[in-house]
Amino acid sequence: MEAEKLRQRINELGAKRKKEGLTEGEELERQALREEFLENFRKSFRSQVEMMQVFDDNGKEVTPEKVREIQRKKGLRDD
Repeated sequence: MEAEKLRQRINELGAKRKKEGLTEGEELERQALREEFLENFRKSFRSQVEMMQVFDDNGKEVTPEKVREIQRKKGLRDD
């Protein structure tokens, strides 16, 4: 599901839960949507971290070696 629609549906179910409660089916849907949202968030965050490069005040790259290794495996780095 598209991220914005996913977020909107989660919020709709959350509001309904506070106002009048959810049916068992709606509660299961809410849990599944939240898991999907978190999975998408984690993938996006991991991608951002894997693409980053860190430089100190002198302009020297100080990207953590673990991130550099991941970048090498993905073909994003030549060194």
